[in-house]
Amino acid sequence: MPRFLAALVVWTVCAGYAAADKPRWTMLVDIGEKQLEGTPLAWSRSQVMLLGRDGRLWDFAPGDSSNFRKVSSSFTSYSAAEMQAALLRELDGDLVVTGTGHYLVAHPRGKEAWAQRFEDLYRSCIHYFGLRKMRLHEPRFPLVAIVWGRREDFLRYAARQGTNVQPGVLGFYSPTSNRVTLYDQQASSPGRWEMNDATIIHEATHQMAFNTGVHNRFAPTPTWLAEGLGTMFEAPGVWDCFTHPSRRERVNRMRLAEFRAWAKRGRSQGDFVKLLGSDRMFRSNPGAAYSEAWAWTFFLTEIYPQKFGEYVRRVAARPDFEEYSVARRMADFTSVFGSDLRMLEKHFLNFIKGLD
Repeated sequence: MPRFLAALVVWTVCAGYAAADKPRWTMLVDIGEKQLEGTPLAWSRSQVMLLGRDGRLWDFAPGDSSNFRKVSSSFTSYSAAEMQAALLRELDGDLVVTGTGHYLVAHPRGKEAWAQRFEDLYRSCIHYFGLRKMRLHEPRFPLVAIVWGRREDFLRYAARQGTNVQPGVLGFYSPTSNRVTLYDQQASSPGRWEMNDATIIHEATHQMAFNTGVHNRFAPTPTWLAEGLGTMFEAPGVWDCFTHPSRRERVNRMRLAEFRAWAKRGRSQGDFVKLLGSDRMFRSNPGAAYSEAWAWTFFLTEIYPQKFGEYVRRVAARPDFEEYSVARRMADFTSVFGSDLRMLEKHFLNFIKGLD
């Protein structure tokens, strides 16, 4: 057994953890010229998954590491001040950083309002899920969002992070870095703040969900569920229910129109069953997949909120880094909502038809 893996086993046993449990001790390890500080979540002869103290997930081969040592019997996040200082060093004067209760937001100078917008969205998400009796926890790490003033800077930064941004993508949340990255579309096209709204709401919802226990960041989450929540929060009545309290204002008008167009031009009975078992539709027909995901998530949260909460908890409780098979995905859904998916779909279609 390589010395690195032998050390992991010894440290895990000494810390009182079984191999299948999540360790909570801290180590330092060198990967090339980079020194990482974090806690190992999983390891094998070919791969180590290390959670950094800044919330980033590192994936490396044991043979690529050196000079590893245990530095603490516990694991804690860097403080907000430590992370802010590191973020400023990383950005090297390109942006300034504003902190709020839960966020560190990097933004162009003079655009401090971005930070409060992220904090307000976080509170709206917490309020929404709290009303539906979903048990959430405080984020383990300060949440980082990076807002670029120009699309060119956004694309350049994404490329440095190893993210290939497709045409039309305005921003994204990365489960690996645990950051939201986007650019200020109003700065590029004055008067388009509503586009900023849709982008930050969608991506901030992902980040909030993966950091408060709605989703498990280290276990596969069905794409329809993650994107269904992201698209659902785009509606004013969801992310700002105090100002927009009616169900009508909770409807995502764009996604509803897309679903109805999809229903007319080729949707077949059972397409949702395909989404339940696989994420392939998001690659082969993304427009249809996103509209289907929104429609079903809205239906389930409106009609079966307690069952939906139970289902979300079931998915989030899956073991870290374990494959999520088609059979298991189907079983988790039907164990909560029942096995008669044909009748459930009939109810769903009548619900969607009645939306105005």
